[in-house]
Amino acid sequence: MPVNKKHDEFYTLDMNTGWEVPVGYPPGIQQKIIAGGLDETNRRGTRTRLLRFAPGVYTTAPFSHEYWEEVYLVSGDLIVGNDEKGEGGKSFPPNTYACRPPHAPHGPFKSVNGCLLLEMHYFDPV
Repeated sequence: MPVNKKHDEFYTLDMNTGWEVPVGYPPGIQQKIIAGGLDETNRRGTRTRLLRFAPGVYTTAPFSHEYWEEVYLVSGDLIVGNDEKGEGGKSFPPNTYACRPPHAPHGPFKSVNGCLLLEMHYFDPV
């Protein structure tokens, strides 16, 4: 299957529109799809998205999914491994990166001051 992303040269992203709360995430965490699409039901496709956390927002349980995920912390702070009350975990600064294979448990996540992540998701084979 060919990669499902269109050819886009440099352009300025509109950071004020196109944001939505991903399914299963709490309010205060929003995504903006910037390229491609991921078909989780049929296990195909690729997606590049921005994910942002408002200050103080956190998830309460680890995530696991069937696709590869690469994550780059662009700005702000991200805490990984907090508990269901948003306490504890390890804090990471900007310019932090993760690459996860399918089914790797990760999270929960929290941001004290808010953050912006760049994420790439894809199934094998790409």
